[in-house]
Amino acid sequence: MDSKSIHFGTDGWRGLLDSEINKESVALVAQAFADYLNLKSPDEPPTCVIGYDTRQYSPEFARIFAEILSGNGILVTLSDRIVPTPVVSFTVKHRNMHAGVMITASHNPSQYNGIKFKASYGGPFFTEETQKVEALLGKSLISHTRENVAVENLLPDYIARLYQLIDFEAIHSSGIRCAVDSMHGAGGSLIKDLLEKNNCPVYGIACEFLPDFGGRTAEPIEKNLEPLKEFLRINTDISVGLATDGDADRLGVLLDGGSWLSAQETILLFADYLIDVKKHPGAIIKTSSVTDKLRLLYETKTQPVYDVQVGFKYIAEKMLEMPVVLGVEESGGFGFGHHTPDRDGIFSALLFLELLAVSGYKKLSDLIRQFRIRHKILHYGRIDYTFDLPGRAHILSNLVKTGLKDINTLPVTGMDTFMGSRGTINGVKIRLKGDCRWLLLRSSETEPMIRIYAEGQTEDEVSLFLNQGIGLIHDFSGVTHE
Repeated sequence: MDSKSIHFGTDGWRGLLDSEINKESVALVAQAFADYLNLKSPDEPPTCVIGYDTRQYSPEFARIFAEILSGNGILVTLSDRIVPTPVVSFTVKHRNMHAGVMITASHNPSQYNGIKFKASYGGPFFTEETQKVEALLGKSLISHTRENVAVENLLPDYIARLYQLIDFEAIHSSGIRCAVDSMHGAGGSLIKDLLEKNNCPVYGIACEFLPDFGGRTAEPIEKNLEPLKEFLRINTDISVGLATDGDADRLGVLLDGGSWLSAQETILLFADYLIDVKKHPGAIIKTSSVTDKLRLLYETKTQPVYDVQVGFKYIAEKMLEMPVVLGVEESGGFGFGHHTPDRDGIFSALLFLELLAVSGYKKLSDLIRQFRIRHKILHYGRIDYTFDLPGRAHILSNLVKTGLKDINTLPVTGMDTFMGSRGTINGVKIRLKGDCRWLLLRSSETEPMIRIYAEGQTEDEVSLFLNQGIGLIHDFSGVTHE
């Protein structure tokens, strides 16, 4: 594969196995990454940790990557087994290493693989650093050796940290029972094993490592969690269902009985526990598509809430700038200021169990019912709107230039704009009069798609805002619609 055909996205690089990501293309990326690390650390040999997930060729790609970094004088710690991405992030930060690499395509279908880069702070690379690696593709001859590679089990240090952060005794004493669906991904039996060692009742689903995730797409969203749903429907004594994605950096939650708990409400429960119960200080960082109830319920002068562009690296940037209690995104990625500036599905799952245990409720449905009574029901919706007509690239900039006075007679109180990696506006959040009323339009940079998000005070209001969003797309593209 030619180096000019490799283009990194917001979280490293992903491609189709064999045709795009193969031994040759991985070697090209590894050599560019080695050049980047050596330029970044000219006075001492850089250090790097490498992990890999369950996908086809992941162990082989990790070994190739390690040997090429080694051939360029970099001191490499290579995992001796499949590990979750958050283990790599933690290891980088915990050991003060220069960087980390994870061979994974995260929640993409099994026909894909990829490479994630982790920086010295234990979080995702920022855009400008990723671009520097991309610019070095094909610039040097590939060199490899095994002499600077140490193969090691990365899990013990990570597990020791979990014991410092999670109250396993509270989970055990509460008597709650959970089911964990690892979706045949890198989470494997890790959560199950930890809970069993602490005498907490747990049932594991899809814990075996499988390259094809058992035929599912390993993204922990409602439509992909039928096995966990069915288990919860049959086993009515289970308190909660938890699912992690292909590389275990994201979390999905099901109520007892099998109903889906949205990421929005999962986020509110985390905020309530960390801020109101555990009294953790720090700002809340949320992507623009996350509920404004966080602002309504938890924002104070000393605990501000910030909206950032969609993508966890934008959350991580803020987590490095200031004390942060919680960094959250709509897709189930949760980061915690007292842990690492990155998503961690394993830690998130265990912390969620702890919050349920401490609540005094035996089942999640009882906790969420009381939460909704206290804080009212959240009304939120999203449409992924396919739009492949002329003018798509200019819709959002036209909207910002022209402005907007109201939506269905509700005055517009503000308009936030977000810039994409190509320097153009790819997100506009329209704030409306009243609490938790907004409409967000996000233009995909890789697909003919505009994603429309809305929050309102009723379900009808949300539907109205979403339909208005479709209208705005056509109005500001110059294309009429029926």
